Amino acid sequence: MATKVYIVYYSMYGHVEKLAEEIKKGAASVEGVEAKLWQVPETLSEEVLGKMSAPPKSDVPIITPAELAEADGLIFGFPTRFGMMAAQFKAFLDATGGLWRTQKLAGKPAGIFYSTGSQGGGQETTALTAITQLVHHGMIFVPIGYTFGAGMFELEKVKGGSPYGAGTYAGDGSRQPSELELEQAFHQGKYIAGIAKKLKKGAA
Repeated sequence: MATKVYIVYYSMYGHVEKLAEEIKKGAASVEGVEAKLWQVPETLSEEVLGKMSAPPKSDVPIITPAELAEADGLIFGFPTRFGMMAAQFKAFLDATGGLWRTQKLAGKPAGIFYSTGSQGGGQETTALTAITQLVHHGMIFVPIGYTFGAGMFELEKVKGGSPYGAGTYAGDGSRQPSELELEQAFHQGKYIAGIAKKLKKGAA
């Protein structure tokens, strides 16, 4: 039976979605892993999104809290708002109380990825503050550490991400994830999928 890895994200301008797509490719590259992309529900109206010049959402399906329980591993992605996850993703997690009461997510491995507007915009604080959500569910936080190798030490090029997970810088919105950032995202998907597969096999 395949190991299911769900990549669940919120993306307003597409930066997090680009990382999510690469993470899915990385997870799917692990034999016996079935990787799937999901979006969380939008909380802003079309009118407000229009004023913010947000592009239309892609056709990636919207996940419900109950569907999280189907996954053997989860990788959560979101943009940063003042050093924390965007409210849309927090609102989705706030709706997982039923899963918390029944401990349906306890013991599941989970990773985090993110985007910020600037280099000091919360790449690590966003991950740190997001870990509390995993802790209360009893999930196992899986950081990538320095398993990405030399790419973690890149200083000549602007590169998002950290030992906590893959990341990108959106700048004024025009900057897109770089090749190195996408490679790190692929690595994160592959790395966490491998761990999810081992944990599932060990529990069988």
